[in-house]
Amino acid sequence: MLAADLLGNRKAPDPSFTRSVVVSLMWIGVSILFGIVLGFIYGSVTAQQYFAGYLVEKALSIDNIFIFALLFRSFAVPPELQHRVLYFGVFGALVMRGAFIAGGAQLVDHFTWVLYIFGVLLILAGIRMLRGEGQINPDRNPVVRLFRHFMPVTKDYVGGQFFSRVDGRRAATPLLVALVAIEVTDVVFATDSIPAIFGITTNVFVIFTSNAFAVLGLRALYFVFADAMDRFRYLKFGLAALLLAIGAKLLLAEVVHISILTNLVVIVVIIGASLLASVLFGGDIETETGS
Repeated sequence: MLAADLLGNRKAPDPSFTRSVVVSLMWIGVSILFGIVLGFIYGSVTAQQYFAGYLVEKALSIDNIFIFALLFRSFAVPPELQHRVLYFGVFGALVMRGAFIAGGAQLVDHFTWVLYIFGVLLILAGIRMLRGEGQINPDRNPVVRLFRHFMPVTKDYVGGQFFSRVDGRRAATPLLVALVAIEVTDVVFATDSIPAIFGITTNVFVIFTSNAFAVLGLRALYFVFADAMDRFRYLKFGLAALLLAIGAKLLLAEVVHISILTNLVVIVVIIGASLLASVLFGGDIETETGS
């Protein structure tokens, strides 16, 4: 399915809004169907875990999209080249998340107290998001700065190429720098999203598949939401509340038992309320790239 998503969109450099909506809805439908199949094979609890994890990751991926849009603005990436960065960025995101999940699963399997650390990280992430500290400034990103220090970068974009030659020397183009920034940003977001889903379930198969399905169709979803980012001003408050709630659940797991169904309902209510509030009361707001 990842191959179908990537190869199917490879020759669609600037998809229309209608096409992006159709593709996004198609992948959401496939994701729901997969959850239903899980329910038939492994039972309703597994299906509930999957849907809860999927909703959390999908909501956080929308926040990722807004950051991607800000990065594209910062690097002045031409609209016709943004699809190329997203094409490789989505594949890299899934690989890195797989590595995060595998590492997290090993830690939880051998050291159950790691879940308390995840809980603290989620609460800190929620507070950071409420304070508006989640924006990324590529000029202050240490990885991007280090990349530019060791690798010469051309002044202008060279079509869709990641590399070019300047005075006979191999040099990166700003498009590759933008891709590096996207990948680094996804690593930063993974430190929030992966602990969040471990707060829902420790089933590695469910964790990975819910992440994978949330990432599938991310390119199309970008072209749906990127131009409307200013309209979803309350989404970050919903996401912050979600991270705080899951973090508190992890810290209080030995004292308070919350069923997966309750988790799912809480997630749906929080995300739904923040999106509804954004649609009803979200006027234009200023967006800027902070540190």
